[in-house]
Amino acid sequence: MEQPIPILDLAAQYERIRSEIEPVVLRVLESGRYIGGDECRGFEQEFAAYCGVAHACGVANGTDALTVCLRAYDIGPGDDVVTVANTYVATAEAILLNGARPVFVDVEPETGTMDPRRLADAITPKTKLILPVHLYGHPADMTAIREIAERHGLPVLEDAAQAHGATLQGRRVGALGHSACFSFYPSKNLGAFGDAGMVTSGDRDFIDRVRCIANHGTTTQRYEHSVVGTNSRLDAVQAAVLRVKLRHLDGWIEARRGHAQAYSAALAGIPALSPPSERPGCRSSWYLYTLRAQDRDGLQAHLARCGIATAVHYPKPLHRQQALAQVPPSGELPVSERLCHQVLSIPLYPELPEEWRDRVARETRAFYAA
Repeated sequence: MEQPIPILDLAAQYERIRSEIEPVVLRVLESGRYIGGDECRGFEQEFAAYCGVAHACGVANGTDALTVCLRAYDIGPGDDVVTVANTYVATAEAILLNGARPVFVDVEPETGTMDPRRLADAITPKTKLILPVHLYGHPADMTAIREIAERHGLPVLEDAAQAHGATLQGRRVGALGHSACFSFYPSKNLGAFGDAGMVTSGDRDFIDRVRCIANHGTTTQRYEHSVVGTNSRLDAVQAAVLRVKLRHLDGWIEARRGHAQAYSAALAGIPALSPPSERPGCRSSWYLYTLRAQDRDGLQAHLARCGIATAVHYPKPLHRQQALAQVPPSGELPVSERLCHQVLSIPLYPELPEEWRDRVARETRAFYAA
């Protein structure tokens, strides 16, 4: 049997940047400053500049970024947050952990992101925030979403956990709404060596509130607590690692784009298969290359027999999850329902050997030619 092809190979990435990573980790260990400090401040400033915003606050993980951010908006019991069901559970968890209700709207079939045509009808006097998700690295239609939000006087919080470096009309995600939340989970385009997260915004007062809540409700004076907060601080080792990786991010995205373009060319013309595409004006960061496939389960089983790893992102929309059974239904979601039976992510990462990529495409075509 040929060598197995993983869906992701973080060890290959580490080998390429080992000589840059190890000295900065050692520097942090020798400093004795493991929470906060220069590494965290440096990464916040550099990541904010990368996104094109003035301010950022590091937190412990992407879920905390969402949860703390919603707290900073004073989201709580009796409030509705409009979002999508075709995403990772953390998006809805953060809403529920603040005592609010997620109101799900359907998504566009081409991108899997929030469908602005469905958004306006979901807004009621209880709506306090709009929370679109940039899925698989592709930006949501933020131009249309912002227009609707502005008409209703609502803030827009970007869930950018999957889209580091993606752009819309030349502007990077993280700068497209009032604020944005990022995850640096190891598998992300910009991934830490553990958990880490970030909130970005052009609003300094808002980021100050986020920072206060994330640090036990403390502002500048130690042991003075202005609000009930939580413990969600970025650690210095992760910040140091992420500062190194940030310098490589654009190059890694270009490598991902090259693989995505090669996949799309190789898989074109198969009636039972829809490769992912980019909306005009968008540049996906290609966190995932996710097909929409007829007989998805058959294709996945075939690729597994060929030693090719795949994943389903996501097999069940959030409104069908047991954990969200208490959430009142907020309308029909036919596209979200359909996509969960079609989507299949195939191997895509910067270090993916071209011969492996070509083998994935060849075996995918072979399944539908049989």
